[in-house]
Amino acid sequence: MDFAENILKKNTPTWFNLSFDIFVCIISIITAYFLRFNFHIPEKDLNALPSVIIYVAIIRGITFIIGRTHAVIFRYTSTNDALRIFFVIFIGSIIFGVVNLVSYKYTKVFIIPMSIIIIDFIVSLLGLLSIRVFVKIMYLQFDNPDRKKLNVILYGAGKIGVLTKKALERDAGIKYNIISFIDDSPNKIGKILEDIKILDTKNIDSILKANQPDQLIISSQSLNPSNKKIIIEACIANNINILTVPPVSSWINGELSYKQFKQIKIEDVLEREEIKLNEDIIRKVITGKRILITGAAGSIGSELTKQVIKFSPSLLILLDQAETPLYILELELEKLSFYKKFEIVVASLNNKEKLESVFETFKPEIVFHAAAYKHVPMMEKHPDEAVMVNIVGTMNIADLSNKYNVFKFVMVSTDKAVNPTNIMGATKRLAEMYIQSFNSCSKTSFITTRFGNVLGSNGSVIPLFKKQIESGGPITITHPDVTRFFMTIPEASQLVLQAGSMGNGGEIFIFDMGKSVKIIDLAKKMIKLYGLEIGKDIQIVFTGLRAGEKLYEELLADSENTVKTDNSDIMIAKVIEYDFDYLSKEINELIGLINTFDNTQIVKKIKEIVPEFKSKNSIFAKLDD
Repeated sequence: MDFAENILKKNTPTWFNLSFDIFVCIISIITAYFLRFNFHIPEKDLNALPSVIIYVAIIRGITFIIGRTHAVIFRYTSTNDALRIFFVIFIGSIIFGVVNLVSYKYTKVFIIPMSIIIIDFIVSLLGLLSIRVFVKIMYLQFDNPDRKKLNVILYGAGKIGVLTKKALERDAGIKYNIISFIDDSPNKIGKILEDIKILDTKNIDSILKANQPDQLIISSQSLNPSNKKIIIEACIANNINILTVPPVSSWINGELSYKQFKQIKIEDVLEREEIKLNEDIIRKVITGKRILITGAAGSIGSELTKQVIKFSPSLLILLDQAETPLYILELELEKLSFYKKFEIVVASLNNKEKLESVFETFKPEIVFHAAAYKHVPMMEKHPDEAVMVNIVGTMNIADLSNKYNVFKFVMVSTDKAVNPTNIMGATKRLAEMYIQSFNSCSKTSFITTRFGNVLGSNGSVIPLFKKQIESGGPITITHPDVTRFFMTIPEASQLVLQAGSMGNGGEIFIFDMGKSVKIIDLAKKMIKLYGLEIGKDIQIVFTGLRAGEKLYEELLADSENTVKTDNSDIMIAKVIEYDFDYLSKEINELIGLINTFDNTQIVKKIKEIVPEFKSKNSIFAKLDD
């Protein structure tokens, strides 16, 4: 065994490969004679056989040298190498045939009978390819005899599924036993693909329990979110590792390798059906326009940037005060070959002179206002900053939009603005109120979009849980019953774009957030996706609700209801509208309190303007008595 392993691992010299190939061809021509004459070679042909063997060896040797088939390392033989061998053998056989015709013309004798040339071609080709395949298989077997063996199920019995299987077979580090393919196509279920049976996705639970695979790999590129969720949930329940095959466009040099497979993400568990956008409406509003995005370096702002670019604005002005994320965004955009019309602006929302310079210089026609302070506990400690950014910053951008005749102003708000229990939510609600009231006395159409938590956004729960899991835990959750609505960053950005395009002004659009998710369930699924056991590998610790935190979020206040739109994912909230002059007077009084640094008075004034603001788990709850 050790001797065979050592031989297989060595690179044999090219002269040895050439000699071996010629030897195979000699055996092949002898075999062809035996087969042609039914193992009873006539004496005349038997006497000529030594000369024929020398003749065949010379011709084959020359064609091998020209075709360089001997220069290939046998254990790495590829499809291209096999094709090269086919052509070299074919050309050699053609030479035998041509020489035969010339010989017959002058001597009336064939050097090699024509039928033997055909048999020799087949036997030589099979012999050379079989030897190489055998060496390759034996090498893969001996290369790592102790390599880990994994049982795998492949989802997707199509072309990508077959390529996935071949990628697994090429992986030298692990030996994979493909148990089965699973698919939801009735035309494929029960059939055999690559010697492996195709099973029905509907029976996923029983398939997993019966086979107990180590991994399930999703190779299908067209799996809808609902089916994907069923498969992932079943794997999580059975402690099975889940991998996905990346899109074909990201394969290196068009070839798939095991190293490109990705671990499933928690976002995939929460993924929903693809949002259907009315791109014609968006195109009419965005294409050829000058667009300003505030908070452009943030999670929503940067995704909005990517979505807006698809509709070819004449200019994209990207404004943020966070220089490093803005620089990273700039580097990403510079890589784009199809869009170069953007300007990067570092500015604070409170620097109105700088903002006016931006409006005067670039004259934006549409504004997407995504800049805001969003962290609840932080804003409980710094209500003055929440007022300055979420309220005053919004007013500055809105006032300049009105002054410079911006066509549409679209503000990104939050579900925390509904029946707010914290300063962040209350300041965002005040910004909503200002924007909506301003619409009644401005040529600019002021529109608000309101949605819940965004998966994977900066500072959100999922990146926090990932960090805690990777550091060994524990995972910290404020309360076992806390729930949240979730939406992916692309989903949120697309809906902001859609709502902003369809809005006429004065609307507060809310999005279909699906079902709320218990945070503890989210944490448990993430732990299992990492292949860990709760209570054994990692602990979950409850820390108590933070200042201003709710057990559950709402998209509508008690006094609000909704009106449907043409898009089933978007509704209009019918809310109380405020007089612009009254609201401006109240907000200016609030702003006047900022320089006193008296947080109690600042929060008290916010509560006067937003009467539904009732603090929870906060030192400011005493102001509600």
